[in-house]
Amino acid sequence: MAGLGKNLWIIANWKSNKTIQEALDWISKVGPVIPKRDNLKVVVCPTFSSLSEVKKVITVGGFPLMVGSQDISPFEAGAYTGEESALLLQDLISLSIIGHSERRQNFGETDEMIAKKVNQAITNNIIPLVCVQDENTTVPEGCKLIAYEPIWAISTGLNNTPGVGRADTPEDANKVARTFKEKYPEIEVIYGGSVNSSNAKSFIEQENISGVLPGHASLDVDEFIKIVKSL
Repeated sequence: MAGLGKNLWIIANWKSNKTIQEALDWISKVGPVIPKRDNLKVVVCPTFSSLSEVKKVITVGGFPLMVGSQDISPFEAGAYTGEESALLLQDLISLSIIGHSERRQNFGETDEMIAKKVNQAITNNIIPLVCVQDENTTVPEGCKLIAYEPIWAISTGLNNTPGVGRADTPEDANKVARTFKEKYPEIEVIYGGSVNSSNAKSFIEQENISGVLPGHASLDVDEFIKIVKSL
């Protein structure tokens, strides 16, 4: 079985998609079919506006789902208009995606800012998932979970649309993961970038890869369930 003997992370990054009702519909269909296994960590990262309701329906339903945010503030709570601090999010989330390439490119996030976000997450008992684009990307101190997500592989879609991007090969992704694990022995590495139900298992089967971070494919209920079942 893929992933046997190691943690298996499946983290759905919805980006800026889904209304609150659409989010709840997704949870109602996905939650009941997620198997309860100690090493299986299924996380859903909805929009900030949906976090509270998503957390509530997961708790009431008793579903084996974790809730994550797509970002977090580098600052503590206080006079930081528009920011969501780790202190205020800690009751809603277990994990936060930090340093996604879209944040670096579109919002000018630096390694220094990402390190501050990681520190805020750890201080408030939130798991920081730091996205790295290649072997040279800096991993902040204290981070133990990263997602290798090459920029050219992001947002391909379900059918690897030509000209948009493509998933890295499992073998190449495994080499990158091994490089990071040699630098940071305690780190877990997952793969993101055009992940879908057809290729997810091939990444998980690699020795140094402990999960996947689907984006576009995670929006579709049936496709996401296929990803979970394939593992």
